[in-house]
Amino acid sequence: MFKSLLKMLGIGDEQPSGVVAKDRLKMVIIHDRTSVSPEVMKRFRADLIKVLSNYFEIDEHDMNLSLESESNSCALIASIPLRGMRGRVAKT
Repeated sequence: MFKSLLKMLGIGDEQPSGVVAKDRLKMVIIHDRTSVSPEVMKRFRADLIKVLSNYFEIDEHDMNLSLESESNSCALIASIPLRGMRGRVAKT
């Protein structure tokens, strides 16, 4: 669990520098197209992982988020590979 937290924060991540650079470039492009800062997108991604992890086992490394804009609208496109379901979650 601690290792996952460090990965979300970008600490101790053992990904090749090319992968890290590609992810950063994606964030910059998203910012340019939608006026959403890369930091906000990074926090959004971390929050999304946290919530989805309550219900699913997800593959964070192959997860892809993008924002597409057309005219005056914007859409969030998410590709999140699922490894499996978590146990039953208590209703609140």
